[in-house]
Amino acid sequence: MSVLNVESVSHGFGGRKIFEEVSFRLLKGEHVGLVGANGEGKSTFLDIITGKLMPDKGKVEWSNRVTVGYLDQHTVLTKGKTIRDVLKEAFQGMFDLEAETLEIYDRMGSVSEAEMNKLLEDVGEIQTILEHNSFYMIDTKIEEIANGLGLGEIGLEKDVADLSGGQRTKVLLTKLLLQNPSILILDEPTNFLDVEHIEWLKRYLIQYENAFILVSHDVPFLNEVINVIYHVDNAELTRYTGNYEQFMALFETRKVQELKAYDKQQKEVDRLEDFIARNKARISTTGRAKSRQKQLEKMELIEKPREKIQPKFRFREARSPGKLIFEAKHIVLGYDEPLTRPLDLMLERGQKVAIRGVNGLGKSTLLKTLLGYIPAVSGEVELGDYLYPGYFEQESSRRNEKTALDEVWGEYPGMTNSEVRGALARCGLTSEHISTKMMVLSGGENAKVRLCKLMLKDVNWLVLDEPTNHLDVDAKAELKRAIKEYKGTVLVVSHEPEFYEDWVTDVWNLEEWTTKIV
Repeated sequence: MSVLNVESVSHGFGGRKIFEEVSFRLLKGEHVGLVGANGEGKSTFLDIITGKLMPDKGKVEWSNRVTVGYLDQHTVLTKGKTIRDVLKEAFQGMFDLEAETLEIYDRMGSVSEAEMNKLLEDVGEIQTILEHNSFYMIDTKIEEIANGLGLGEIGLEKDVADLSGGQRTKVLLTKLLLQNPSILILDEPTNFLDVEHIEWLKRYLIQYENAFILVSHDVPFLNEVINVIYHVDNAELTRYTGNYEQFMALFETRKVQELKAYDKQQKEVDRLEDFIARNKARISTTGRAKSRQKQLEKMELIEKPREKIQPKFRFREARSPGKLIFEAKHIVLGYDEPLTRPLDLMLERGQKVAIRGVNGLGKSTLLKTLLGYIPAVSGEVELGDYLYPGYFEQESSRRNEKTALDEVWGEYPGMTNSEVRGALARCGLTSEHISTKMMVLSGGENAKVRLCKLMLKDVNWLVLDEPTNHLDVDAKAELKRAIKEYKGTVLVVSHEPEFYEDWVTDVWNLEEWTTKIV
């Protein structure tokens, strides 16, 4: 049974085709992975099927009585509300029903017997609905899912205005799972989750009885939870059955077959054109030449398979620093309140260290404190000599009106227009991306622009805060290769062990240093 049908949808932005005559169906219970390179239109597709965006052409039809839950990371959380308040909003419909029963009880004192029977029947129906949805166990349900995604350790009475980006995403995801919609739509849910909570979400989705559509570049996660792939590529949408690895095998086979078919047809075209050129002028063979010309005109030409622009990352190396990169003595991390006990840390030239730990313990705070962007609560950080750090921040400004070209040119005004364009192109961005505002670019394209700025700088100490968030599979693999090749010192925050575990020299776990209960 199909719960969603998308028929012949086309959509464009400016002069660019994003989708052309694409179709899609979601069957009951299917676990769908929506995959494709950065900027191919995955988030646009989600906006179209959820009604946030009207397609230029085609239709989107949901079956009757489906409830759709969409993880939208741009949802505003109201200051003054606690995490628990926001999570209780997931049950607003049931709270409304409870309020309705109280109103009915108030009316019972002044009605006829016939009306009384009708009201008792209404109350009975409402009670059945509330009991069926475990309304009287809401607090237990909230605690269970909130703890699974790590909100319990943050504290459910905390004001949502005081949450980090990762904690905020956890609240939105927890609320969505509590709503228990018949269809889940998740756009990169693992980006701000820690290893432990990714595992919890993985188990939840494996056991999820309803259908969901998942956008993710986390291949191990995809492989575990999905059974159908829709691949967005060159304005087309292609369905594959199986997990991500099975899709890749089929996709590669299909690419080889398409290239062979193209090459075979090109040889036939060349042969016909050669025959026509040699024979059209001779009276004795002009008839055969015209016949070949008609054959050529009737031929449905195969378009040459287009290769995606692959990013090529390389970090420029500054002069070698002193042996000591930094030494932190008795530093306590935090803003208004301490997040850690006093720490003694040291990083030496050539070390490549990954920092892990659940969200909210101060991983980003540690990087900013070490770089001197924010002060420690107490203690001091001594930096080494001849340091040229390069910092990649976890997220950029959401309201950045600059184009990608202006963003880079503003930081490197001495470069020519051509040089800036070349640098962005090497990071996998097209001419269209380069002239697009940063706020309009996809998360992955935005990250590539920021990586481009970093790669134009001579650095001997890379400080990277979740650099793989939003990057597609190819870009992630290329970033990993570039960091492995880089001869300088690296400090990276990451929730993806498969990204860093084969090149780091050490792993620092903030959970061992925190003052919080983990």
